[in-house]
Amino acid sequence: MLKKSLKFNSLFSLKNCILLALIGLVNCKKQDVITSIKPNILFILVDDLGYHDLSITGSNFYETPNIDQLANQSTRFINGYATSRVCSPSRASIMTGKFTARHGITDWIGAKTGEDWRSRNRHDKLLPADYVNALPKADITIAEAFQQSDYKTFFAGKWHLGGEGSYPENHGFDINIAGIEAGSPRGGYFSPWNNPKLKNRNKGENLTIRLAEETADFIGKHKDSTFFAFLSFYAVHAPIETTEEKWNKYRDKADSIGITETGYEMERVLPIRQVQDNPIYAGLVETMDAAVGIVIKALEANGLSDNTIVIFTSDNGGVASGDHYATSNLPLRGGKGYQWEGGIKVPFFIKVPWLNTSGIKTDFPVIGTDFYPTLLDLANLQLNQDQHIDGISLKPLLKGEKLNLNRPIYWHYPHYGNQGGEPSSVIQQNGWKLIHYWEDGHQELYKLPSTEHDSLNVISKHSEIATNLSDNLMLWLKDVNAKFPSEDSEFDTLKAQSRYSNTINKKWPSLEKNRKEVLSEGFQPNENWWKSKFKTD
Repeated sequence: MLKKSLKFNSLFSLKNCILLALIGLVNCKKQDVITSIKPNILFILVDDLGYHDLSITGSNFYETPNIDQLANQSTRFINGYATSRVCSPSRASIMTGKFTARHGITDWIGAKTGEDWRSRNRHDKLLPADYVNALPKADITIAEAFQQSDYKTFFAGKWHLGGEGSYPENHGFDINIAGIEAGSPRGGYFSPWNNPKLKNRNKGENLTIRLAEETADFIGKHKDSTFFAFLSFYAVHAPIETTEEKWNKYRDKADSIGITETGYEMERVLPIRQVQDNPIYAGLVETMDAAVGIVIKALEANGLSDNTIVIFTSDNGGVASGDHYATSNLPLRGGKGYQWEGGIKVPFFIKVPWLNTSGIKTDFPVIGTDFYPTLLDLANLQLNQDQHIDGISLKPLLKGEKLNLNRPIYWHYPHYGNQGGEPSSVIQQNGWKLIHYWEDGHQELYKLPSTEHDSLNVISKHSEIATNLSDNLMLWLKDVNAKFPSEDSEFDTLKAQSRYSNTINKKWPSLEKNRKEVLSEGFQPNENWWKSKFKTD
């Protein structure tokens, strides 16, 4: 076994390849040499980043040059999915290689369930199911798998997978920077923040940049070892904050594109954003992109680019409704919290330098559980199918090969989303997607990608396909002992109708007014701009 300190890029210098080939010690093909070397791993997870929130995936408003460059050096999975429409379940799936109904974290940790749900005054028909509220200790996380293989493991950013006793350091990470139970940045994106795992340094310091700098520092200090670094941004989750400079830039850009008279349409229970023109959110996205640039440059500066696998993805779709109505996911329907494509389809890039598949796009459906076995496989470590049971290795696709596999993928969300989503379960297979709604048992069937906007329910024309998918979904839910919502005996139809009427007559007009105000020339939320979110409640 070669020493971990051996540098991949030095092996692949032309001089060394020629020399080694001449003396007959090794074949200098990258694919062959990598079998005896452990690659580094850099996993970048963005919070609430929508599929179309990047320039390279279709946005003409947000600017993401660093991520675009990374995507062009990666294999791009254009049908990449998160395992949940909200954060904690999706993150747990990345860590465990299991679908949400199997590991039990089916909602964001902290969400109310059962009769406690009534305190939200939502007046919904169902009481949400209980869920596991911390990452199960019995699971061997992806970090533990690499730690057990002598990798130095590092975590920076949002955790939201349990409190003390279930922090990153309790699940395989040697170093934990800023990872606590919080699902959003306490104190916001500008110092002083309130995070016991991240000291304040300079007033006004940006959290996203700080996390990138901490990761870059780790990379520099461990360039002579082998590492698994997980950079988990709090961005672009609410609160939506930026600087006055960036607001000016994107306000002017929105004006040059043309500010539409209206920005919202009514979805089933809440208004949903139809245009990408929020200059505050755009600034938040740009800062996150700059932070990605910092860590990528750290790899280059330390001579590690040729031996580092880079993952880039998001934990769910962009926030188009509820929360802070930050972005639009069109042409995908819905967004974070929703059961449709906008809630679960995410950017999904994997860069493996020695496989030379830069810029390759594949339409094979992939999902967050696939990262675990894929990274083990790429690092030539033994797979553990009993652990990452719901994932598959994507290595063949990364090598440009075909995967002759027609597997079903599942989502289970027995809860109500803050953003307007409904308790439902989903199965997707062979280009078909079936959604089962738990309020009344009705179902929707969509053919992908021709109806990826999820606006054309074709269940009446393909009842046999729907029946087969439904049967498979119910069998799977039973097999994994999934939990389900229950009827609320105190449900009041009149109160529910009143809430909906208030949404139509008050909430929606308020959103339109606030959007125009944020885009107005004189907009200034406060003196220093750091708390620049604009409340709509």
